[in-house]
Order: sequence, then structure tokens, then C-alpha cells
Amino acid sequence: MRGNWVCREYLNRGAEGWFRTGDVCTIDPDGFAEIVDRSMDVIKSGGEWISSIALENIAVSHPAVAEAAIVAARHPKWQERPLLLVVPRAGAKIDRDELLDVFNGKVAKWWLPDDVVVVEELPHTATGKLNKLALRAQFQDYLLQPQKA
Repeated sequence: MRGNWVCREYLNRGAEGWFRTGDVCTIDPDGFAEIVDRSMDVIKSGGEWISSIALENIAVSHPAVAEAAIVAARHPKWQERPLLLVVPRAGAKIDRDELLDVFNGKVAKWWLPDDVVVVEELPHTATGKLNKLALRAQFQDYLLQPQKA
């Protein structure tokens, strides 16, 4: 992006006249921009893009989910597939099929996460954001494991 009120660059990252945020955006016919994901967090499945943010927002709408993250897991056929990581609310139990049902009618079927992993907590950065880098490193081969294929 660029504009009068936009900084020119990150520290020591060179200035070409554009501030490179790393965000993937859409612009509607009225000129409104919507950030749909971070370029490093979007999932490329079979040549098509899947927004991790859209899937995370749907997942946290389930009453048993306290926090959710979607990461790209390697897949032998589709390159990457979405993997849903969830932290249950206190006292709640996550039912995999019931949780995946919450996505029906909200996204294309091929966007549905391939699996759900229940975790006690999700890692965060110093600024409080989900540490997707750590999650991708930990779960990138999850779907390649024989019992999960």
C-alpha cells in the first residue's frame, strides 16, 4: 500500500514507494479494501487459495471453542490442506464431526479442514498474535502420518 499517511518501509527493508505489509486483500467495486489473510498464512490446496482467517472465524463461532488456528499441513495429493487446531472452552468437550458441521454452507466443501486437533493452548507472539510460524513447524507433517492420511 501507499499513501500520505502510510509509512514508506519497515526498518532496513528498502523503499520502492510501496509499504509491503504481507497482507492479502480484496478491493470491492466501491473501492473498499478487505484484508483476507496474511500471505504466509493462506493455504494453497490443489492450486486454489484458502483463507485461514475465514476458517478460524467460523471455528470460534462454535460454543465449545475458546481459540482456534488454521495452518497448512502438507498433503500428498493437494500440496497443502487446512488443519484446524482448537482450544476448548473450560469444561467443554470438542466433538470433531459436530465442529466440522459448523462450516457447512459457509465455505466451499473443499475448504473444510481435513482434521481437528484439540490442544491445551496455542502459542502466541510477544504482541499476543497466534504464532503461526511455530504451529506450522509443529503440525506441517500431521496429515502425512499414516494414521491421519
